[in-house]
Amino acid sequence: MLAAVLIVEDDPSIAELLRAYLERAEFSPIVATTGEHALSLFEAERPTAVILDLNLPGALDGLDVCRSLRRYSDVPIVMLSARDQELDRIFGLEIGADDYVTKPFSPRELIARLKAILRRTQLTPTSATNIEVLGAITWNQERRTATLVDDAVPLTNREFDLLGFLLTHRGKALSRRQLLDGVWGPEWYGDDRTVDVHIRQLRRKFGDSLPIATVWGVGYRLA
Repeated sequence: MLAAVLIVEDDPSIAELLRAYLERAEFSPIVATTGEHALSLFEAERPTAVILDLNLPGALDGLDVCRSLRRYSDVPIVMLSARDQELDRIFGLEIGADDYVTKPFSPRELIARLKAILRRTQLTPTSATNIEVLGAITWNQERRTATLVDDAVPLTNREFDLLGFLLTHRGKALSRRQLLDGVWGPEWYGDDRTVDVHIRQLRRKFGDSLPIATVWGVGYRLA
């Protein structure tokens, strides 16, 4: 059965272009043209990933859809937008997007990014004991859960994988490039400052329980 990808795009020409490229890549695309339609289709179809335009007609824009999905799902989300300012990209990533692609875009690159995200999020753990513990934090790869003093901490797929990478390399100073290669994959095309956004999110969610130090001129180190 082909993996379903939900395209949320009100421009028919862009939606059709994405549909064609996804089918060529052996995905099963489904299209929503409004935020309300997207949430309804997501509930009905439970797609493997979402390509989400920010500028949507109606009461719900792309940011609203992303927030709604993140309340109950860690489905990979690639945002599409004509907004190319750094603050827009950072905000999109902070509310839960896994990637942010600006228009005009290369459909081939977008599909490559989508595949890279899916490879990272659908890895099968090799051991049922793949668990890392740091003080009050427990990270469980098999269940893809993270807890702080027994309370579940909601994480996006990227945040979860980044936390796991830091935990398994604790004590080491890691450059942004090493973090990108280890978490996003060596085929990552985006801005390496996305690492800073996700580190900031982990610090916010775990507070002092996750002692991530900034190593100036290098990157980050989990003490």
